[in-house]
Amino acid sequence: MNLFEPTHLIIVLLIVLVLFGGKKIPELMRGVGRGVGELQKGLHETKQQLNASLAEDAEVKSTDHVVH
Repeated sequence: MNLFEPTHLIIVLLIVLVLFGGKKIPELMRGVGRGVGELQKGLHETKQQLNASLAEDAEVKSTDHVVH
């Protein structure tokens, strides 16, 4: 049994439609899209910072071997 079967998705979509109405759904989806975009942006920035930090550490370690 799969967690997200097509029937489950249909039921959830019907519940959302009943709760929020047809006019609110596009607004909700825009909010979800913005949230996903912000999450991706944050992940990208974190990855860049981590890579920069790792490169900096590698550079420091390589210069430590040269100095000693």
